[in-house]
Amino acid sequence: MDVNQQAIAAMHAVTVSREYGSGGGEIAARLARQLGWQLVDHEIVVRAARELEVHETAVEAHDEYVEDTLSRILNRIRYLASEACTLPNAGTRSDEPRLPEEMSFTALSPPTGGTRAYQETLRYIVQAAANTGHVVIVGRGGQVLLADRRDVLHVRVVAPLEHRVVYVARREGLDMDTARARVQAKDRARDRYMQTQYHCQHDDPHLYDLVINTAVLGLDRVVNLICLVLESKASRLSVPVEELGPAAGLTRYAGQPADFPVPPRSSS
Repeated sequence: MDVNQQAIAAMHAVTVSREYGSGGGEIAARLARQLGWQLVDHEIVVRAARELEVHETAVEAHDEYVEDTLSRILNRIRYLASEACTLPNAGTRSDEPRLPEEMSFTALSPPTGGTRAYQETLRYIVQAAANTGHVVIVGRGGQVLLADRRDVLHVRVVAPLEHRVVYVARREGLDMDTARARVQAKDRARDRYMQTQYHCQHDDPHLYDLVINTAVLGLDRVVNLICLVLESKASRLSVPVEELGPAAGLTRYAGQPADFPVPPRSSS
């Protein structure tokens, strides 16, 4: 696909929120490959577990959904958070990434540990990943944590329930009834996670730059659309905030706008 890679390079991250079974995870992986960016998904959970010194099964209970591949660790994500905050010692050089003392995970984690410590660490890792740049972040509330950053594109991927059931049945080798129950359970868990942790609903369209329904569009076409929107948002980074929005460049209506007339209700 022909996009302006130099313009896209100015963007730091894409967050991908998805309905379970919509193909959002696959889209995120393909997008990362096409851009040459790092995919940040369940590896974040492993990183959080390591920094908190919590066993993976304990962290799993707090994650937005259970990942069967939690134990798989990618070397590229191992030092992602610490690289974002590298502070070399004066007069010395070191290839070992360092965290500033005031932003260490020990400082972020309260003495009691548990859910609060996990969530604070997870939030820091998401923010550090965006600071490092050129990452595709799947889930983890990235659309909320990075909402104020203009150099981040927020995408939501959805699909009708029946399509999602078929997707899960095919990809996970389940019968249709089991797949439906799994999709509905995931939906409830993700709703609960967003409401509990961020006091919002992930289906709020105002959290996103782009909402895509995969009922008809192919996954590769969706990836291409995201790249186009990413380039478009990148081109607006230098535009002053007060010049953004749907009114930008528009003048007053030529005539007096009128409301759509509502036909009178019939008395019969």
